[in-house]
Formats: sequence, C-alpha cells, structure tokens
Amino acid sequence: MTEAIHRGPDPSGGPDLQKLLARVAQGDHEAFSTVYDAVSAPVFGVVCKVLRDHAQSEEVAQEVWVEVWRTAHHYRAERGTVVNWILTLAHRRTVDRIRSAEASAARDHKAALLAQMPEFDEVSEQVEAVFEREQLQRCLRSLSEIQRQSVTLAYYGGLTYKEVAEALSAPLGTIKTRLRDGLIRLRDCLGVTA
Repeated sequence: MTEAIHRGPDPSGGPDLQKLLARVAQGDHEAFSTVYDAVSAPVFGVVCKVLRDHAQSEEVAQEVWVEVWRTAHHYRAERGTVVNWILTLAHRRTVDRIRSAEASAARDHKAALLAQMPEFDEVSEQVEAVFEREQLQRCLRSLSEIQRQSVTLAYYGGLTYKEVAEALSAPLGTIKTRLRDGLIRLRDCLGVTA
C-alpha cells in the first residue's frame, strides 16, 4: 500500500495530511488526489456559505485547489493544520472574489452614470450665455454714443478701422482712439483683468 492510505497522527483516523501535502509540494498527483478527497467538502462548504451561488462557488473552489497545488510548499505545520491552511486559502480566495465582483459592479455603475450625463450642463451654459450677453449690453450702454457706434461697427459689423472711419465720416486716428477708449471702458465694466 502507498503512504497516501496509511493512517497518520490525525486523531480522526484519516490520512496524514501533513505528509501528503509535503508530497504534493514535490508534484505527487496521487497525494494531491488524497488531500482533495479529504478536504474538498469543507472547502466547498466554506466557499458556498460565503458566496451563496453554486456555480461561482464551484469556480472559486477550483481556484483554491489550483492554489493548493501551486503553493503546497508554503505550508508550515507550526502555524496550524493542513485543513485549516487550506480553508484559510479558501476563505481568502472567496473574499477576493466578492471584492472583485463589488469593484466590477462599482466600475459598471460609474460608467453607466457617466454615459447618462451630458458632457456639459446645457442649462448652465445657456444661463451663462444669457447673463454674459445682458452684462455686455449693459456695458455697451455705458459707452458714449460715438464709442458705442465704433465698437459695434468694428466688432459686431466686422468692419476694419478704415471702414468704420468711412461709415462714421471721421478721421482714422479718431476712430482708433474711440475704439481703444471704448474697449478699455468695456473691459473695466465687464471686470476683465488685463
């Protein structure tokens, strides 16, 4: 008979899981199978109790057994029994799955909220535009008639200084001065810092 079916120091009369896990750490498939048979039900119970979803529990339990196979060499007898070590792995893997699912759900929720939000607040933009237009009209009314005409023709009419001078029958230098003075007053009225 192989060592896998010999009874060891386990008080329950089961296989000596410490020796078997040492063999698993060396790549012994038969020892792994015996450890699996001895501990698979408690592992699935721990996982299923936390997840409460049979399909996910099977998946996580499988991940636990892959981890046992890969990390058997990390087991230390002085820290506890083989069963407790494996159940601790199972509990950690289960908690990791829950955290991962919660993080994924939070990301999906955030993405859904962002998809619903417009890129900018249209109402706010419209209110701001109306406010700016009213403020500009108020400031334009504060200019002298000659300044207001010059600014209006140049900036709203799209005329050059020369065309504004011709339209108002005024010398070009006078128009430039009116525009400069009018723009300075507009800047001050609108609260624009230079």
